Amino acid sequence: MTSRDLTFVLGGARSGKSAHAERLAGDSALPVTYIATARVTDDAEFSARIAHHRERRPAHWGLVEADRELADAIARHDAPGQCLLIDCLTLWLANLLCPADGAAPSLADYHTQAAALETALAGARGKLIVVSNEIGLGVVPLGAATRLYVDELGRLNQRIAALSSTATLLVAGLPLALKSTGRA
Repeated sequence: MTSRDLTFVLGGARSGKSAHAERLAGDSALPVTYIATARVTDDAEFSARIAHHRERRPAHWGLVEADRELADAIARHDAPGQCLLIDCLTLWLANLLCPADGAAPSLADYHTQAAALETALAGARGKLIVVSNEIGLGVVPLGAATRLYVDELGRLNQRIAALSSTATLLVAGLPLALKSTGRA
């Protein structure tokens, strides 16, 4: 069995998941590379959210922007004695299922990207902290596109949780341990 140090941090919007993941990365005492999956847009409110995340991170952390090619970013920056903080799978999936050019999503491309992500995470040699939203606690959404997104994020979260050695759910800023097996 592959020994890996993969922490999965889940929560709803404004649950404190990113701040919790950042604390875990800082507490690791390892060099940290933050892999941001947000696609920068002209949306002023979303740009303010990105700025808030940037201001909260230590200046000495590395930054990689990977709005689509997440597995490649992990492969390029993963190394023993390094910590990669990936924030977040939710935006990465949105980038794949809701292309910036308004084109129809390619499910084949998404499934290829998701399989590559799983492979990269499973083979990682350093410490990984992966953040994602838990959005499947509500009603079944109206609209086929929204249902597809919720379904695919739920499936992706399940696959990443299965790979993880630790999984934590954040609710109102409070961490709830879901899985703690040491190392997978």
